[in-house]
Amino acid sequence: MRHGRQAIFVALALAGALAVSGQLATAAFAIPNDPGQGGVAGGWASDQWNFGAAPIGLDAADAWSNSAARPGAGVVIAVLDSGVAYRDKGARFARDPDLSASTFVQGHDFVDGDRVALDENGHGTHVASTIAQRTNNGKGETGLAYGASIMPVRVLDADKKGHASDIAAGIRWAVKHGADVVNLSLDFGPHVTACAQIPTVCKATRFAARRGALVVAAAGNDGGSTPAMPAAAPHVLSVAASTATGCLAASSNRGATIVAPGGGTCSGQTSSILQFSMKPAAAAAGDYTKFGFVSMSGTSQSAAEVSAAAALVIASGGDPAPKAVADRLVACASGAGILDAGAATAPGPCMN
Repeated sequence: MRHGRQAIFVALALAGALAVSGQLATAAFAIPNDPGQGGVAGGWASDQWNFGAAPIGLDAADAWSNSAARPGAGVVIAVLDSGVAYRDKGARFARDPDLSASTFVQGHDFVDGDRVALDENGHGTHVASTIAQRTNNGKGETGLAYGASIMPVRVLDADKKGHASDIAAGIRWAVKHGADVVNLSLDFGPHVTACAQIPTVCKATRFAARRGALVVAAAGNDGGSTPAMPAAAPHVLSVAASTATGCLAASSNRGATIVAPGGGTCSGQTSSILQFSMKPAAAAAGDYTKFGFVSMSGTSQSAAEVSAAAALVIASGGDPAPKAVADRLVACASGAGILDAGAATAPGPCMN
């Protein structure tokens, strides 16, 4: 660890259980053909309960149907994380096959100090896949805002550890380079409770808001009564995690502005978020070329969904101001406060 720099830890719970099947909302467009684990056209719907019908899922079908063009087209989402498997590099790094047709813009690596923000853990690739993995390509799973562009910004190392200074710099860099949404699927843990402890990060989130970028952050997975930092910082949309039974995950911190499917345990039932992504075990061994179906759970996954839904709202032509987008997502959430991307992207006022 570099001296004098605040360490940060991403809260992530790996779940062994597969996601529970969900039902799709009726939509006026062709259901994507991504095969999922079952290997049959449309099989993703049996894997990705989180994209199923509201109020358990976020209603991806209606959100896609409400989109005039490719969902999220023209919107840039910065993923500040452990990097993304977005390109090949030598023999050790390969591009995620289900991200092969996804759009990426120039990013930055604040860990190694270069322009190639490649993933050495798998967490960032999983997050990016939930946001914008290519859909209707006959491969793997689906991404919610698959028409959006991802800006990979590496601020966490192979152990998902990083520094407040890098995160602050990453936020500012992303906004200055055109990010409309900044996704922070990370937190500082329960020992950091105020902006006074991470002033550079809070100043960066304020900078983002002033420049018109929405910052979305995971509430944390400590089961606490309040969101962790930086989700609890001003100008940040905090996200808690719900499960496949529609209740708040036991591990999720409470008090967030919005809830989204993230998996976890509730009343003895466990669920997780499944994506086609980098295999964490191979990455831990230094091999960043292995990909497959990977389950993760927690508020990291929930934040990714909210960032993607924000991109859909922005692309729909409504008010793109950060507060307006956040207010729309919250107002259109289900009665339980769970993200409803279908309602958020529908014309007119929300009826929930």
